[in-house]
Amino acid sequence: MPVQFSVISPLLNEAQNVYELYSRLSNVLLRTGNSFEIIFVDDGSKDHTLQAIEKFAEEDLNVKYISFSRNFGHQVALFAGLEKCEGEYIVLIDGDLQDPPEVIEALFAKMMEGYNVVYAKRKTRKGETFLKKATAKFFYRILNKVTSIQIPVDTGDFRLMDRKVCNELLKMNDQNKFLRGQIAWLGFKESFVEYEREQRKNGDTNFTYNTMFRFAIDGITGFSNFPLKFASMSGIVVSVFAFLFIVYVLIAKLAWGHTITGWASMMVTILFLGGIQLFSIGIIGEYISRINDSVRNRQLYIINKSNIK
Repeated sequence: MPVQFSVISPLLNEAQNVYELYSRLSNVLLRTGNSFEIIFVDDGSKDHTLQAIEKFAEEDLNVKYISFSRNFGHQVALFAGLEKCEGEYIVLIDGDLQDPPEVIEALFAKMMEGYNVVYAKRKTRKGETFLKKATAKFFYRILNKVTSIQIPVDTGDFRLMDRKVCNELLKMNDQNKFLRGQIAWLGFKESFVEYEREQRKNGDTNFTYNTMFRFAIDGITGFSNFPLKFASMSGIVVSVFAFLFIVYVLIAKLAWGHTITGWASMMVTILFLGGIQLFSIGIIGEYISRINDSVRNRQLYIINKSNIK
């Protein structure tokens, strides 16, 4: 019997949440009356997450799992699930229970209106600090300004897509995955359903500020050349100011007989120019790093255990 729904959930040290997650997902999917599969992707957990999902798989044939040899990252875990899923409709949902599984029904109802992608848009974000909310809001608005695509704001990876979108995603060979940007880039018909994001049930978040920063870099460098243009423009602007300053120094010496002196002003100028140069080199280095990743063409992940053939 063909699988109608595939639910993909990446897990990293979610042993405290995975039992409730499995129960709620199963209840929601059973209510639809359609065939389904739940694919848990263990992204190198150090707790008992793997043992829990292996138990689910033994007792429920609808449960499938992939266990990585180490942590390869949230986006790669989602992509691994996309490569292995069989459903006509695919749900992406995190395993921390901040995204209520019950919203899946509303996502599917919206999709039946004729959409290829329906994403869950957060009305509120409970349990998150003001700084985290502000940085996320700032990032998505900046990203939409510097790229040619419109990535929906106030959304995460929690969404429903059809098989056509999934198949096109699998053709994209980006080594640095940024799925919400890639889905927007495809250009299929999309809509959204608003919901209230819950506070994390148990444990600590895996989405640290360092992870958020790397995620932002992947998003910007993956979909925009603006940083490279900014580095070029910064060089031009600094060069113009340097030229004007040279002219001023010459005029002051030849016309007015004044010599521009001052250790402090010289050091400020050197440090400023050095900062601009290092910043520009860093931007170029990020793009070169991504080219290097593509040239090496290593596998995105390594599976240690799985019940998917």
